[in-house]
Amino acid sequence: MSLNRSEKQAVIAEVTGLAASAQTLVLAEYRGITVADMTKLRTTARSNGVNLSVLKNTLARRAVAGSAFEVASEQMTGPLIYGFSVDAVAAAKVVADFAKTNDKLVIRGGVFGGKSLDVNGVKQLASIPSKEVLLSQLCGLLMSPMSRTAAVLAALAKHKEAPVTEEAVAA
Repeated sequence: MSLNRSEKQAVIAEVTGLAASAQTLVLAEYRGITVADMTKLRTTARSNGVNLSVLKNTLARRAVAGSAFEVASEQMTGPLIYGFSVDAVAAAKVVADFAKTNDKLVIRGGVFGGKSLDVNGVKQLASIPSKEVLLSQLCGLLMSPMSRTAAVLAALAKHKEAPVTEEAVAA
């Protein structure tokens, strides 16, 4: 299906807007995936704040020109699905998790922080815990010294309250 000039400009404008607000772009080849599986992937992506789009590669190249995602232009060949996310790891996590269960989705690469990622880079990015998990781990680390100090002080208070016995004096 061919798009006319105004439709192409609308697609480019939409993708340019996505690229302006996104931190991560993941590219994956979707050849052979059923419509039901693609719908499941899109639903999962939407619930995680990831925008998945099937785009013409020439339009995608024009849309990301001049942005941090321009480094992925050479990877934009073949039937690709483009995943943009504001969260740094969400797009990589959604696509990598789906690729584990569906071997027809092949991760081709991505971009994070203006740097091009290969397949392993996308998988490493997907393995990073979410922001909420990292914040809870940080809180746990900050609370650990305080809780240990409180436990030591409680043990000292308990030890001072214990009655002195002849066995304790003899030892």
